[in-house]
Amino acid sequence: MAISRLLGRLGLDRPDLRAWAMYDWAISGFQTIVMTAVFPIFFARVPAALLSPADATARYADLNTLYLAVVALLSPVLGAAADYLGIARRLLFGFMLLGVVATAGFALIGPGDLGLASVLFVLAMIGATTSFVFYESLLPRLAGPADVDRVSSAGYALGYIGGGILLALCLAAIQFPQAVGLGASGRGLATRLTFVATAVWWIAFAIPLYRRVPEPPRLVERDESLHENPARAAFARLGGTFRSLREFRQAFLLLAAFLIYNDGIQTIIKMATAYGAEIGIPDTAMMLAILIVQFVGVPCAFLFGALAGRIGAKPAILLGLLVYTLISIVGYQMRTAGQFFVLAAMVGLVQGGTQALSRSLFASMTPAHKSAEFFGFYSVFEKFAGVFGPLFFAISIRLTGSSRNAILSVVAFFVVGGLLLLFVKVDEGRRAAREAEVLVAAS
Repeated sequence: MAISRLLGRLGLDRPDLRAWAMYDWAISGFQTIVMTAVFPIFFARVPAALLSPADATARYADLNTLYLAVVALLSPVLGAAADYLGIARRLLFGFMLLGVVATAGFALIGPGDLGLASVLFVLAMIGATTSFVFYESLLPRLAGPADVDRVSSAGYALGYIGGGILLALCLAAIQFPQAVGLGASGRGLATRLTFVATAVWWIAFAIPLYRRVPEPPRLVERDESLHENPARAAFARLGGTFRSLREFRQAFLLLAAFLIYNDGIQTIIKMATAYGAEIGIPDTAMMLAILIVQFVGVPCAFLFGALAGRIGAKPAILLGLLVYTLISIVGYQMRTAGQFFVLAAMVGLVQGGTQALSRSLFASMTPAHKSAEFFGFYSVFEKFAGVFGPLFFAISIRLTGSSRNAILSVVAFFVVGGLLLLFVKVDEGRRAAREAEVLVAAS
């Protein structure tokens, strides 16, 4: 009974909701190992070993810009097709498998294999990021308006736990390879094996979603036929979504705010370890700091969900953006591993909560019959946000030879995005989404 009450308070009282949230656990292993902690350092030390530290960081930023641009172009069309055909879950698993295979392929990367590393990284990131688009699109189909903040926050919290456990295991193997039978000089092999372990972790913990979460039903709108060409129907829906954004003005304004402030968040997530390596922070210290982010983030993601229940999702997000502004200032001044640990603790305080509440706030303004389509646009805004930060990093490095000024400039994204968020009328946006659902049900 105590466990049932706890799950109820967390918003995970149903098996399908728990299975949905477990995909956050599954993919967060990839996000922690590949996006944040291990691969950025591995990239600089192994395939990009012949480049200068600054050039290696710039190349890594270029690859982030490339994959984000591809996903931003794919997401809205695939989202519209997923809603029309009712295949969101199948697309999720298809792109997941692409990411899993590419991630396992990292084990084949050797010194100087910059081309192979670049191709595999871009494919892995396209697979992971696109699968997450369809994962998020399932949220408004599963959780009602009263539960969506808690369910989204619980997903992020489970992601922190899963990512933190996998990172701790991988970090132990890399630091103490002899303990896992690889010998004292086996750190390189241990690092490669972490990528294989990440691929296995990802696909294994995605099984609950595959078994418990049903494929959303196919919903055909009033002006559509069941027998249209799927590609034509997808592009027609895409045009319709652009036009209907005028009907969902508050959701569109939220997307505009999210585009800007998420640029700052994604820049910090993606470039933190590359920046740390550039200024000489030891590899072990950086990975330990990422571990701190994971485990500080667990209770804080839940706390943000509870805070949103008291003060509302929008004020809680604004509080998170204020903390992110302080994070940028600390990052600009960072010189030592100790300061990197402080930075990590601050990021863990707000990262999961801010992103979870952004997702759930948008989901609450999304008509259920357009969830994959709308989250395709959410992904476009999220990915284009991610494009500008790494792109700015690359340009800044090439102009100044350092990333430090780019870190400080991230403050502008939080300030401007926060100001736009202030103008979002949440109740009006939610009311428009519910009215659209009633019209579709009545047709």
